[in-house]
Amino acid sequence: MLDALPLPHSFDSRVGRAVLRRATAADADAVIALLADDPISAARGDVASDADRPAYTAALADILAEPSNDLLVVELDGAIVGTLQLTSIPGMARRGARRLLVEAVRVRSDLRSAGIGSAVMRWVGEAAAPAVDAAMVQLTSDAARTEAHRFYERLGYVGSHLGFKYTVTG
Repeated sequence: MLDALPLPHSFDSRVGRAVLRRATAADADAVIALLADDPISAARGDVASDADRPAYTAALADILAEPSNDLLVVELDGAIVGTLQLTSIPGMARRGARRLLVEAVRVRSDLRSAGIGSAVMRWVGEAAAPAVDAAMVQLTSDAARTEAHRFYERLGYVGSHLGFKYTVTG
């Protein structure tokens, strides 16, 4: 886990006071449900199947055990309503600049546009990135997520690169 992150972090949203904190093993089911609550993730197989739970819980344990990774959740009124993964990446490019990679940003579908995602992403840039000495924050977003693209652009993110993926088959 990224020990330097200033957590927990409380913030106001349009639906009340929320807390951003590090995920624990007890949050696994809520995070799995957030992934399944997204149509693009669900189309890739994130459907919250009981059969897949061991894979998710093992991944959560791996993320939290890795010093350069963290999984965070947003708690509102006792419920987990958002999540994201952060990875600190040292690099040679840009004179050895460190990057903070943001992955799997999700806010529960009935709470999108409530200011939760904006508050979390502002915290990433204003607090998390400096805490890990990152020179930049980067993320990828599926090409089909046009609303997400507009969201990130409103927050000052620039669509500067074209991403590629290669699926490894067993």
